[in-house]
Amino acid sequence: MDIGGYASFGSNLIEQYGQVGFIVARILKDEKPADLPVQQLTKLEFVVNLRAARALGHPVPLLLLARADEVIE
Repeated sequence: MDIGGYASFGSNLIEQYGQVGFIVARILKDEKPADLPVQQLTKLEFVVNLRAARALGHPVPLLLLARADEVIE
C-alpha cells in the first residue's frame, strides 16, 4: 500500500492468495468444499505510511516505527 492511510494492521495478502491456491487444489482433487476446514491466517502485518503521516502533520513515535513490519517512506 503506497497511498492512503496512515497505518494499517491486517492480514498478509500474499499468504491469503497462497491459501486460496491450496483450497482450489483440494477442490480440483474432488474434495467437497463443505468438507474443507476453515483456516485462519497466521500472519498479520502492521504497516506505517510515513508519507501520509507527514502530509497530515502527525509525528510518528520511534517505538511505533520499530514495531512496524513495513514502513513506507
